[in-house]
Amino acid sequence: MNKDYLKLGRASELGGKDRIVYRLFEILPGFLSWSTIILLVFLSWLEPVWVALFIIAFDVYWLTKTVYLSIHLRVNWKKMKHHLKIDWKERIENLKWDHVWQMVILPFYKEDYGVIKQTLEELFKTSWPKEKMIVVLGREERAGEEARQTAEKIYEEYKNKFGHFLTTVHPKDVEGELAGKGSNIAWMAEEARVKILDNRDIDYRDVLVSAFDVDTRPYLQYFECLTWHFLTAEKPFNSSFQPVPVFNNNIWQAPALSRVVATSATFWQMIQQERPERLATFSSHSIPFKTLYEIGYWQKNMVSEDSRIFWNSLLHFDGDYQVVPISYPVSMDANLAPTFWRTSVNVYKQQRRWCWGVENVPYLLFGFLKNKKISLKKKFWYSFVQLEGFWSLATNPILVFMLGWLPLVLGGAEFNTLLLSYNLPRITRTLMIIAMLGLVGSAIISLSLLPPKPKGYGFRKKIFMVVQWILIPFTILIFGAIPGLDAQTRLMLGKYMGFWVTPKHRGK
Repeated sequence: MNKDYLKLGRASELGGKDRIVYRLFEILPGFLSWSTIILLVFLSWLEPVWVALFIIAFDVYWLTKTVYLSIHLRVNWKKMKHHLKIDWKERIENLKWDHVWQMVILPFYKEDYGVIKQTLEELFKTSWPKEKMIVVLGREERAGEEARQTAEKIYEEYKNKFGHFLTTVHPKDVEGELAGKGSNIAWMAEEARVKILDNRDIDYRDVLVSAFDVDTRPYLQYFECLTWHFLTAEKPFNSSFQPVPVFNNNIWQAPALSRVVATSATFWQMIQQERPERLATFSSHSIPFKTLYEIGYWQKNMVSEDSRIFWNSLLHFDGDYQVVPISYPVSMDANLAPTFWRTSVNVYKQQRRWCWGVENVPYLLFGFLKNKKISLKKKFWYSFVQLEGFWSLATNPILVFMLGWLPLVLGGAEFNTLLLSYNLPRITRTLMIIAMLGLVGSAIISLSLLPPKPKGYGFRKKIFMVVQWILIPFTILIFGAIPGLDAQTRLMLGKYMGFWVTPKHRGK
């Protein structure tokens, strides 16, 4: 079967009917979200009673969903703490493991020497045998002379500390590529294949590739944990492996707004680990090199390469592919800039880039049309999960925190004389207060994820780490729903986004 559609990036790459169909799929997520919001506003004026009842029912649904997700969060928190206590080195001794190589891919753009060095230091401190580790550091040619000097300096310091250490240069302005992480790490993987794996007859089946952001720091036994899950997986070459990204490298220096958004992202990934049927690869992830080579590496013509690699694989293997959650953390940076305003802007841009994962919806729906071997049940499930997920992201916080009062404003004098109009704000407020009580559990879990407190930070700072959770209604609206709507609207209008590199700043 012809699978040319597997590397599609956007509708403009197609022609004829296929282009029209793909374009309609690009419009669909934004259409659903905006239709929900506009319809609710219109009906608040036309049928305020029905809308008021809907809002109460929706608030109950929101409360129920919050409890449901909180249970998953707590379960994974306990599992992650348990996994951190396990001696994975001892566990893999019961398996044949010494044929396994770890390849770590670290792309960078204009990150400074200190950020990269700290990552390499943490990588070197891991307990995996360094003679069985391949490290690939890839710079962008477009990053200029400073990036070249940084790469050379890092290479000289670490070339003899690992089994193999390779630096690569991703050329700029390659036809058919979108400048960004996906095109760089695909280049890096191919360079490593030719210069290391093929040159030294290393079997692709023996190599696990971890595609890390350059600020990603693996915990002590990450690679042993990864190897155990790989060797015990039912179908190891039809699987990707997902750790929990914990954004805490610089969490003490980051402002409260950034901390809440970063920790919320961690919590969401922890929840998804308990729902593997909904889990896709995100940010730093791992995949067997054999599989990676077979599907043609990460896509070079789109932004969200981290999740797209899963959807590529799902379609390539005709639905027989999964993400294995390993409930083990890797540490990454929270958003931080020299000023609060710059940090806020960067948080928004990063959230919008993550929300641009909505570009996978048309890709997936179009792929399901083309691939006749995937069952209708599986097609329906993944289509529903993706559409409902992006719809919820963009609309639910707006429905809960902004539009719940619309019947009172637009319903007119007749509606405002009803007992329902009197009780509506009280019922919704009560339900929201009950839902917000769950933040106590979130605060406790967030404290357990904190790294050691740096010098100069007193007990008051830790108190702020708890109190900060009152910002949740603000952050999920301003840094959740709005960038979600932003991304969906851009896709709906065909205003495609490029890859925005999150600046790395560690503060003092």
